[in-house]
Amino acid sequence: MDIAFVIEKFVLVAIIFGISLVIAMYSTYAERKVAAFLQDRLGPDRAGPFGILQPLADGVKMFMKEEIIPSNASKWLFMVGPGLAMLTACIGTAVIPWGSPMQIGDRLVPLQVTDINVGLLYIFGVVSLGVYGVMIGGWASNNKYSLLSAIRAASQNISYEIAMGLSIIALLLVTGSMSLKEIVDGQHGWRWNVLYQPLGFLLFMVCSFAETNRAPFDLPECETELIGGYHTEYSSMKLGFYLFAEYINMFVSAAVMATLYFGGYNYPGMDYMAGLLGPTWAPLFGVAVFFVKIFAFIFFFMWVRWTIPRFRYDQLMHLGWKVLIPLAIANVVVTGVVIAIIEGF
Repeated sequence: MDIAFVIEKFVLVAIIFGISLVIAMYSTYAERKVAAFLQDRLGPDRAGPFGILQPLADGVKMFMKEEIIPSNASKWLFMVGPGLAMLTACIGTAVIPWGSPMQIGDRLVPLQVTDINVGLLYIFGVVSLGVYGVMIGGWASNNKYSLLSAIRAASQNISYEIAMGLSIIALLLVTGSMSLKEIVDGQHGWRWNVLYQPLGFLLFMVCSFAETNRAPFDLPECETELIGGYHTEYSSMKLGFYLFAEYINMFVSAAVMATLYFGGYNYPGMDYMAGLLGPTWAPLFGVAVFFVKIFAFIFFFMWVRWTIPRFRYDQLMHLGWKVLIPLAIANVVVTGVVIAIIEGF
């Protein structure tokens, strides 16, 4: 095996992992600032200029807090739960294409850890595994409120994964590939999939809110009914892992939505920029465009959280099973009919 190839992948994994953690860390700061802006407040403003060091202060606080494990908890699983939630949140970035291949010296380096022809299935598999971290943590705590929250999270994720999967089937009919790299390449310039699958995008986005347990789908963390939800008994950095996992999931969901429906690193005039900047800097400009799209989605996640009230649980299940799934099935049927008619002519 080419040692340079191994080094490339190792460096890329380290960079993506570091960026994911930094974005998750500063998403907590951005969340507070967005909430303050929407509520006409200042938000964090003491730790550093404009409160920019607040995430570091929070991290130090998490590490320094006393570690408490309930005496009747299943200690091994109690520790595994946060780690599993964090692991499944991070490994979803492996198949996302962050930019077009970049020329470094005489090598063409792909800005993607791995391009597998079932990348979409990999994403869905990772998303499905994420619920185990929540479920194990809630059960191992030996707290009935935590267990009820974990059951809620499992039923919510399973319910909305169905509608999400059906929305992706319609996208596969349009693109003809499950490779995220090929899906992005098919959206060159302005040919973004959201123009062909607006309903599919809307369904996928709503399901992403539910999969990441973000408001108004944050029933697993419903304080009025469940104290703090599945992480009620957690403290110190174990609680920090659960909170970090939520923000990393939000970052990955934003990246996947930008990849599938908004062209990923594609943008209007990219061929002109490629000729102007060359094969080294043009891909980096595409990466910057991609992250602008991701940050726009993250801001939208936060905007919705501080605007729309939480659903009741029966409303959440009604929306998932009686609204989103029928709409997703109808979208698949209509997409298939339209494609059949177009290919027939």
